[in-house]
Amino acid sequence: MQLMSRCTLMLMLAFSVLADRSLSAAEKPKQNKPLNFVFILVDDLGYMDVGCNNPQTFYETPHINQLAKSGMRFTNGYAANPVCSPTRYSIMTGKYPTRVDATNFFSGKRAGKFLPAPLNDKMPLSETTIAEALKEHGYSTFFAGRWHLVPTQEFWPEKQGFDINRGGWHRGGPYGGGKYFSPYGNPRLTDGPQGEHLPDRLASETAQFIDAHRDEPFFAYLAFYSVHTPLMGPGPLVTKYKEKAKQLGLTGKEEFADEEQVFPVDEKRRVRILQNHAVYAAMVESMDKAVGKVLRQLEESGVAENTVVMLTADNGGLSTSEGSPTSNLPLRGGKGWLYEGGIREVFLIRWPGGTEPGSVCDEPVITTDFYPTILDLAGLPLKPQQHLDGVSLKPFLQGEAPFKRDALYWHYPHYSNQGGIPGGAIRVGDWKLIERFEDGQVHLYHLKEDLGEKQDLAAKYPERVAAMRKQLHKWYQETDAKFLQAKPGGPEPWRPGT
Repeated sequence: MQLMSRCTLMLMLAFSVLADRSLSAAEKPKQNKPLNFVFILVDDLGYMDVGCNNPQTFYETPHINQLAKSGMRFTNGYAANPVCSPTRYSIMTGKYPTRVDATNFFSGKRAGKFLPAPLNDKMPLSETTIAEALKEHGYSTFFAGRWHLVPTQEFWPEKQGFDINRGGWHRGGPYGGGKYFSPYGNPRLTDGPQGEHLPDRLASETAQFIDAHRDEPFFAYLAFYSVHTPLMGPGPLVTKYKEKAKQLGLTGKEEFADEEQVFPVDEKRRVRILQNHAVYAAMVESMDKAVGKVLRQLEESGVAENTVVMLTADNGGLSTSEGSPTSNLPLRGGKGWLYEGGIREVFLIRWPGGTEPGSVCDEPVITTDFYPTILDLAGLPLKPQQHLDGVSLKPFLQGEAPFKRDALYWHYPHYSNQGGIPGGAIRVGDWKLIERFEDGQVHLYHLKEDLGEKQDLAAKYPERVAAMRKQLHKWYQETDAKFLQAKPGGPEPWRPGT
């Protein structure tokens, strides 16, 4: 597959040199100065929640939209897992979480018909994180926000390569004190004035770090607790979106539809099909404003032209549980599901002077790719024994020949809090296969023609199913994947090869 068939640039490569010459001195990166990196991770943000992916979204995200316009937007960007901790592990290490059994959020051991696969609840200190890799070359490193990669203090960010940690500990959400409002009850974040809003505070901490390190290379990792539950937003914004919903005629409409069942329950599981949740909208806008604060600081500190900015999410939008505040349609499912709604993510990279503003790339990429991409853009040696499953995206960003990768893989041998199935998945080109771990049932979808995964083509294309399953099972073996376990005295679950 040729690059230009997948990656559409605003200007043709033939004019890239002329375009570069047309840039002002302020727009060009400083050639003799190392690149800085700002990595922004949003918790539970759906692919369809942002205007750059969905112009019809109910939520307002002008700063994220502008970031997309100033860099490259990947339309087929994926999280390595449909829930949080495993994806965070993949970003920090460049590896699929399956390799260390970090395949669910780190307290997620829910049983269903069977017991879940064994779960490692920490990121091993033996991993060389992206922060540690950059520190080896003189980078100052900073973390703010949600860590959720550890059970105890000895695994907090400052033990994993970060010079400064503001708010990162073992909790998977802002559950202490006033939650999203000060006092926070967070041992790694001092309380601010009464009622201070957490996203703004984390952005302010990040901005302060950027300004203090403007004269040296830095890596700032801002991992918002937003837009994870609890659903809480600033009062004026909540009021704004209640009025907006009324004005758009979104009140009183059908908000939910039935979703497939995994657990035997009295009531059917419901999936949100309408974006109109005022509190969630307020959370999204608050997070977007915080992103804007960080981007403004880059400009004010005079380092914007020399700083790569990346933004993504850890899993799909929350649509089937915990208040189900957002809809991912036309994507099926959401957080906790192997359908596109659970794993397809906002995926943006701005590299001033390296990537044409407004570029769009349709090639499938995944969160393991950030690690080698950062090293490659920084001009530093890659660590192929560390980022085993990541591939540098620099060729896409520059409009060069594409890299070769056979497939993307997912492995989730757990019962999701959000109702998702234990299973595995593989994407090859536009084809995606999902395999259920309870009984080995398989589904095949052609994403280019069926983005909503409504038409199961497994029976129509048995040879393709067989080939993709063989490839997926080989990957299971290579990564030492674990699977569902039988309950004492209960039946045995399906296994690959049975």
